[in-house]
Amino acid sequence: MLNIDKEVARMGQMTVGELREQYAEVFGEGTNARNKQWLIKRIAWRMQANEEGDLSERARRRAMEIANDADIRMMPPRDASRRSVAPERTIAHETKTQPSTELLPGMKLERVYKGRKVHVLVTDKGFVFEGDRYKSLTAVAKAATGKHWNGYHFFGLRKRGGK
Repeated sequence: MLNIDKEVARMGQMTVGELREQYAEVFGEGTNARNKQWLIKRIAWRMQANEEGDLSERARRRAMEIANDADIRMMPPRDASRRSVAPERTIAHETKTQPSTELLPGMKLERVYKGRKVHVLVTDKGFVFEGDRYKSLTAVAKAATGKHWNGYHFFGLRKRGGK
């Protein structure tokens, strides 16, 4: 006779790796699960179902009725041995994006917005636009357009190679 409380206590002392092996023995297939509590519950349920018997015929019919309305997986899971290794799929490309920290004092930025030229001078304390000093390019872009813009995007500094 199975004592489920003793089995659960015994499984509580096992490692996740040992529980996964126990799961494979009880269910006849492996699992990817690594949650110890979930594994213990599932193994205990299956052991109890094996010991005391399976579902009643009435419960089995009801389950089949519910399953008829459920979406069915049409493709089997991919075989783990056929999966590609990530480094083979990853391709690295060298980029030449100019970081925002390379805006040096004395640089002049220019952008045409709705037919109007927007000129900005980079200083060591911020940016000068139409005689006013701003702390960020975003503030300059908002002053020039009346709308919120990312300043580096507005002046095209995020494009490859920068301006």
